[in-house]
Amino acid sequence: MRHSHSGARASRMARRALTTAVGLALLAPAGAALADHAATPQATDNGPAPAASASGAPQAVNLHSITVTAQKREQQVSDVPIAMSAYSGAFLKDMNIQNAQDLSDYVPGFNAELQSPNTPGYQIRGLTSDDTAATQTSRVSIFQDGVDISRLQGSNVAMFDMQRIEVLRGPQSTLFGRGAESGAISLIENKPVDATRAGYDLSLGNYQAMQFSGFANTPLSDNVFGRLAVYSATHEGYYENLSGGRLNGQNTVAIRPSLLFKLGDDSSITLIGNVQRDTPPGTDFHSRTIPNRYGSTDVWGPADLNRGKQLGIDRRLGGLTMLGDFKLNDDWRLTSITGYRHVDSAEKLDADGSPYDLVEIDTHVRSHQFSQEFRFNYDAGGALTAFGGLSYFQDDALEHVTIQYDESQFFPYVIVDGLPRFFPSGYVPGALLGQPTDLPVPYVQQLLRQQLAAFPQINPVASLLYSTPVPFNTNMSEGYADSSNTRALDAFADGTWHVTDRFDLTAGVRVSRERIRSGYQVYNTTVPGTLGFLGLNNGFMPVTPNDLFAPTNGKVTGQGSFTSVVGRLVGAWQVGDHVNAYASVARGRKPNVIQVSADGSETLPPEILLSAEAGVKGDAADGRFLYDVAVYRYRYSDFQSTIYQDARYIVRNAGRANAHGLEMSLQGKLSDHASLLFNYNYIHARFADTDKNGNPQQWAGNRLRLTPDNSASLALLWDIPMDGGRAFYVRPSYSWKSAVYFEDDNNPNYYQKAYGLLNLRLGMTFDRGAWDVGLWARNLTGEKYLLDAGNTGATFGLPTYIPGAPRTFGISLSGRF
Repeated sequence: MRHSHSGARASRMARRALTTAVGLALLAPAGAALADHAATPQATDNGPAPAASASGAPQAVNLHSITVTAQKREQQVSDVPIAMSAYSGAFLKDMNIQNAQDLSDYVPGFNAELQSPNTPGYQIRGLTSDDTAATQTSRVSIFQDGVDISRLQGSNVAMFDMQRIEVLRGPQSTLFGRGAESGAISLIENKPVDATRAGYDLSLGNYQAMQFSGFANTPLSDNVFGRLAVYSATHEGYYENLSGGRLNGQNTVAIRPSLLFKLGDDSSITLIGNVQRDTPPGTDFHSRTIPNRYGSTDVWGPADLNRGKQLGIDRRLGGLTMLGDFKLNDDWRLTSITGYRHVDSAEKLDADGSPYDLVEIDTHVRSHQFSQEFRFNYDAGGALTAFGGLSYFQDDALEHVTIQYDESQFFPYVIVDGLPRFFPSGYVPGALLGQPTDLPVPYVQQLLRQQLAAFPQINPVASLLYSTPVPFNTNMSEGYADSSNTRALDAFADGTWHVTDRFDLTAGVRVSRERIRSGYQVYNTTVPGTLGFLGLNNGFMPVTPNDLFAPTNGKVTGQGSFTSVVGRLVGAWQVGDHVNAYASVARGRKPNVIQVSADGSETLPPEILLSAEAGVKGDAADGRFLYDVAVYRYRYSDFQSTIYQDARYIVRNAGRANAHGLEMSLQGKLSDHASLLFNYNYIHARFADTDKNGNPQQWAGNRLRLTPDNSASLALLWDIPMDGGRAFYVRPSYSWKSAVYFEDDNNPNYYQKAYGLLNLRLGMTFDRGAWDVGLWARNLTGEKYLLDAGNTGATFGLPTYIPGAPRTFGISLSGRF
């Protein structure tokens, strides 16, 4: 324990030294650069970024090539016939947006929760992606500079040196492939340019928080430009762990080198490397069932997780991207996107949320991914603009899960206390206890507790059956491995026909051929357990020598090949010079799941989403008021829901579900120096009463998990110019969400009531924005809310609750040269 602590402290000291050295290196050219800055002031971006007109080229709705022009005040995407939001890197900085969870406050229809770097959750229009199993694909596609990074353990990347972020809502499978059933998020990072520039952002706050990012850009020759961006963020953790250390903290280091090679006047190749490591402390899975050592079950008070400082994550991400943009002639361009990604993430978590050795879980995920896309764009200036191409995707993933526990503690808390859950009839079968008749649950509980009080290290049931004392295994350890190998080849095409000067018709299609192989293998305990004969997690069929997992006696596999077709049809009208409207229909798809267990494999059908959408975008009052409104209706079939069964998460076909909603984004320019942003989202997402065969559904009428019926946000951006190139700014924002259930079964115990968060950023800029000194605060009112509830512990009768971040505040300093 002491060695581990000293190693972490040395790591932090080394990281701070590295951060300081990089910061000094970036500050070194300040003297020469400031003169250049004074001669050519940099633009300041303060809001959502506008996109190039979709009517000019259909690739404008493809996030790989969408063009965003930053102005003094960014504007809504007005010409793209898709419900989407785009925010520049400057806006992210202005509003102190540091991750996807912060971003979701400003995007109607999008919600994100970040339990940890290893377990993010993304939800667009009621469809949630938060299943980390190796065999699962995402419903929400996440792209980093055009490369799919949607596997959840590797999707939560540091947002630094960003050019912009695009969020598209609704089925985007035509444009983004197999994982974009409900939407797409594209992270577009700054690329090398033909200029000498540098900058940094430094923030210090409570909970020993420090965040630093910096970049340096320079030409290396007439046709080669280089850029280096670095990032470091750490805080000790918001909640104390009485068993040692703190929880819900951060410890991230990332570096991104990139090179751009110009090939003539209108072609280029860009190489981008991404390396990131996260070593935060453990997640605060807090029990309301078992109190801490002081007798408290307050979720927002100190936790008492028994492995102390051993809890935590060690996640390593690596990637290499090559972007090619080639002009073939005046009408044709070729885009090539090549990506390689590697994820290696290990986590130790306390799933029971208590000081006892009940459900201690270790996970280790490794994945390797390669992708290649070739896309041809056509635009001859006539009635048709189009693109089409081929893409290949390869992903190999392996997840190891080990559960460790002390049977002498596991038995009273999980087995004895859980008898009513195991036997809802109220009677324990006599055969399990060697008795001729069934016995009432309360009576059996009383007998077992009496035996445990007298002989706490002896299994009373096993001893009764075998007529000899059977000691508990106090160091029980068993586990399993899930694996997945995916190969997918896609062909896609999308074209826009400019029917008239004011009406465009767009159609797109993507055909995918997938080959999926899944595997499952149980790793038996080395010392036999004493509970496996009960078979409580296996339909009362014995699983000895294990207690939880039925032995597989090697690796069980399943495989299949599948073909899918998705598409979209969009009509776009320019109603007037300041109003655009559109209507669309689309088909989205979540791929088949090959689910493997000790009994064999099962193939679940693909989840299908049919979408109808209409929207209107425009401006009024000479551009001082901007609006973007969309309405939609969804129909889901073969909805894939995750449940916990046989001591592991599996996917079940939950049947049909429906949703309809309204999304609204409004901006108003109050004066030359102040603007107001307002976002609102309404969604009614419920499981249908009957399945496709007319049979009643188990969850009929239930809300889809993690989906608030209503959410809204309001932000003010106010600048007060002063003499000498200075300005004072104020950036208050407030976000609110209605109540949500954390599980599809709508268990009222796993529920978050409506809540709102108030954030604030204010400060002073100098030298026309070259320098910035500010103060910031998040959750200014100290609102108490939950990130998640139930979790793995709930399946053992030990639900846990993850508290959200408390009030945080600090100072910031930034400079651009």
